Amino acid sequence: MHTSIYRTFAGCALAMAGFAAVASAQGRGPQAPLAVEHPNYVSVTMEVTVNKPAAEVWARVGKYCDIGEWLQVPCMIMSGQDGEVGAVRSIGNEIMVGKTDLSYTYTQPVRVGQMYNMYHGTVEARPLTATTCKLLYTLVWDNSNLTDDAARDRDKEQRRTTFQRALDNMKILAEGGTLPPRPARGGGQKGGGPGGR
Repeated sequence: MHTSIYRTFAGCALAMAGFAAVASAQGRGPQAPLAVEHPNYVSVTMEVTVNKPAAEVWARVGKYCDIGEWLQVPCMIMSGQDGEVGAVRSIGNEIMVGKTDLSYTYTQPVRVGQMYNMYHGTVEARPLTATTCKLLYTLVWDNSNLTDDAARDRDKEQRRTTFQRALDNMKILAEGGTLPPRPARGGGQKGGGPGGR
């Protein structure tokens, strides 16, 4: 029995030494502590059904700076190529970090003196039928810097309200309609972009 336990411990020790050797060979070494000791990652997913084919909808509202039209804020490409990973748009200096034919994902840069909250957004047109699709907007971020659950709930609902309105505007545009006027900003948003910090 004791021999079996010792063999198990010895096997584990060899395996750990092997993992350490591989990590060292790959230049990784020990991991540094997290910059945010206790992150609290949350997500919000919003959607709307559009009575147009996904490819047609994406062609109308899926370009990286189309956000300027459906969020009703100015947008321009600051660096990189529009629609390509690495492009930076003027809204929040957001960087495109992933894309497919019918989606893209973006993040916001690290800023001096602010906690990096890992804010990411994904916009997607998902086919439902040959003539309909679903537009989805998914956000994920760390809200551990907020003071309490009430503040975290307010932050989450503000984002949900902002981006559900954006999705509704995308549907209007994709179906050939005219957008209503942009609502007045109540209380404002932190940060440079609609996701804000």
